Amino acid sequence: MKKLLLGLFVFGLTIQSYSQVIKTEELSEVIVYATNYKYLNSLVSEEPADISVELLQRKVAAFNVADSDFYQDDYDLYQINFFIPEGKILAAYDKDGKLLRTAQRFRDVKLPNSVRQSVVKRFPGWTITKDIYLVNYHDKFGVTKKYKLKLSNGEKVVRVKTDEKGNFL
Repeated sequence: MKKLLLGLFVFGLTIQSYSQVIKTEELSEVIVYATNYKYLNSLVSEEPADISVELLQRKVAAFNVADSDFYQDDYDLYQINFFIPEGKILAAYDKDGKLLRTAQRFRDVKLPNSVRQSVVKRFPGWTITKDIYLVNYHDKFGVTKKYKLKLSNGEKVVRVKTDEKGNFL
């Protein structure tokens, strides 16, 4: 019985040593570069934007003009529209695929806490019935973010504008 157990033990160790054979293969070199990282970095704020807004902005940053069907070397500027049900982005690319500027408009997105708190503080008892989120990006001048809000209190209606930090404009 001892010989049988010792034989099974040795057999178990030898099977594992054969399963550890690792084949090495040399892979081709991959170069990863981000052409529109400035765009995404400029959009980062203290409070994250709505998920649908962020997904569309990432789609704009990842878009490659050279891979599109309408690309031609003759043109220096390409204007591309991106749409989702909540909003749209008009983006301008150069012939190398660098994002030059965007105009973004989104309706009824989740507002940042700073904007909601400043509205509640300045307009107690009012409710936000509609909101529009506007973002303008330019590669040389940076980004501007605005919220246009429609507030109502009974039959009274007020329209206000704020920046991303809740400061009224």
